[in-house]
Amino acid sequence: MPLFVFMDGIEVSRDVSAELARWLGYLGAERRMSPKTLDAYRRDVAQFLAFLAEHLGGAPTLKQLAKLTPADVRAFMAARRNEGAGNRSLMRGLAGIRSFARFLERNGKGKVAALTAVRTPKIPKTLPKPLAVSAAVRITDADLREGEGREPWIIARDAAVLALLYGSGLRLSEALGLKRGDIRANTEALVVTGKGNKTRMVPILPQVTRAINDYIAICPFRLPPDGPLFVGERGGPLSPRIVQLAMARLRGALGIADTATPHALRHSFATHLLARGGDLRAIQELLGHASLSTTQIYTAVDTERLLEVYTSAHPRAR
Repeated sequence: MPLFVFMDGIEVSRDVSAELARWLGYLGAERRMSPKTLDAYRRDVAQFLAFLAEHLGGAPTLKQLAKLTPADVRAFMAARRNEGAGNRSLMRGLAGIRSFARFLERNGKGKVAALTAVRTPKIPKTLPKPLAVSAAVRITDADLREGEGREPWIIARDAAVLALLYGSGLRLSEALGLKRGDIRANTEALVVTGKGNKTRMVPILPQVTRAINDYIAICPFRLPPDGPLFVGERGGPLSPRIVQLAMARLRGALGIADTATPHALRHSFATHLLARGGDLRAIQELLGHASLSTTQIYTAVDTERLLEVYTSAHPRAR
């Protein structure tokens, strides 16, 4: 008679629970996934196991997982859709479940063939929405927020963060992960840690360095070399939400669309470089993309922009 343990409030067979623990340990130690990604993968598998427990009339064992049919997986997807899950959520959830299934197969615990027999939901491609060059440049101008009544150092801090996103193409998490010791008076390049704890070197424009140094000069808190470069109102690490709110205020000041988020500045960095003749491989390195195909989406953005210019300006297009 199989023994069961509880995970996230659901029953899980002891053999499946043991392999789950090994899989999550592998993802964290060897694949170096972030705690947030690990938690998302764990939740995805927990949802699947909870469905199977009800669908099969009890918590599935490893042997039962190997005997699943494509119909069982489709029933799970249908149940998730009934709960309001869209294609993107289903795709992400299946990615976590399939990762666990591959781990089981590699370790001789059985092959869950049903998971590979079911097609992944298609996601409509959406192109990044970069800012216009003029708006991207102005959004890093601290003078735009002078009338907000906020402390000057906070306005300087936000301007420095946004300047990094647009000037160096950083993700917001990468910018907020910088240490004070990473910046020197005449810093020309930074080593940043991106997804999967992979590091890369990115150049910093003199204007961006000046914005960071202006913030450091008036920041009221001590910034030790091993502490965060950007801090909040109480001196702790700066929350991404604060930067998002600052960006929202700037959208109002500039009268630009809601799609102008902090991440859109990274899109703008890539699109504007490409428009000025930047090499796609070099942009891939700067963005830290593992695959060139991820970077190639910006060629579509640039083509779309050129077509807009053509249709609005060419006499025959009117």
